[in-house]
Amino acid sequence: MSRPDLLQTGPMMGMIEAQLKEHFTVHRLDAPDAEAVLAEVGPRIRAVATGVGSTGGGARRVTDALMARLPALEIVANFGVGYDAVEAEAAGRRGVVVTNTPGVLDDEVADLTIGLLLATLRRIPQAERHLRAGKWPSGGFPLTATLRDRTIGIVGMGRIGRAIARRLEGFGRPIAYHSRRPVADVPYAHYPDLLALARDVDALIVIVPGGPETDRMINAEVLAALGPTGVFVNVARGSVVDEPALIRALEDGTIAAAGLDVFADEPNVPAALIALDNAVLLPHVASATHVTRDAMGQLVVDNLLAWFDGRPPLTPVPETPMKGRG
Repeated sequence: MSRPDLLQTGPMMGMIEAQLKEHFTVHRLDAPDAEAVLAEVGPRIRAVATGVGSTGGGARRVTDALMARLPALEIVANFGVGYDAVEAEAAGRRGVVVTNTPGVLDDEVADLTIGLLLATLRRIPQAERHLRAGKWPSGGFPLTATLRDRTIGIVGMGRIGRAIARRLEGFGRPIAYHSRRPVADVPYAHYPDLLALARDVDALIVIVPGGPETDRMINAEVLAALGPTGVFVNVARGSVVDEPALIRALEDGTIAAAGLDVFADEPNVPAALIALDNAVLLPHVASATHVTRDAMGQLVVDNLLAWFDGRPPLTPVPETPMKGRG
């Protein structure tokens, strides 16, 4: 029996690539002759495996225009919870299922978020640099802000948002959140108005999907509402923040500090942001552990194998309701 033709949009983890080669006839869109590849095999492609930045490198977006060149396409398996690099609504209109990798990275991202919040408040990287530069004998590191007197706001209360909130409960701090609708069985104060949440909290953590609905939702007005003692943490997508407005807010003291794991144009971080001493910056590593990335990679493969075995994919995204299986 011939193996299904699959298009891989860019480099992926070795364990993913090995299993794809075992079960599929793999064609690479990151080949120098990508257009020739599409012209030759596009009509036969039944699956796409993608994950922009999944190994630190680039990958081609799965757009409606690309899918139009793949008339036999049935499924797009995305590496990562966020799938804004896949035009999922367009896929749904074409009857193409899109899957992502939720659940397996919730705890890892939540753990990193708490670490990033504490590092930003207590200026942990700056204190280490103070020591390494030999400055301690000449004077102790300056006193810092604390988590003790803060109300924490979370923008987004999905699986990862709830995991972050559960961890924050251990610190005994008040928690509030913003989402379009209240989330059932969540005891925290719900704010339908993002500006009102920003005014009422002292630290604002963002964990929402990327895409048009959340594009630059954290803007100059929200940052001004957070205020001069406020701390901002982003573990969502760089697109959810107006990055130039954030840089200005950090430069002029509109907010006190920011901890960022994601950026608007990864891996290109603005020099102005790198130069700021009141920003803690990480290279998109919230889920970057061996265990979690292996689990994410396996879920990419398992979604594809389920589909071609005639079973429902494990984690289809909402925009592409799965039909005709199981």
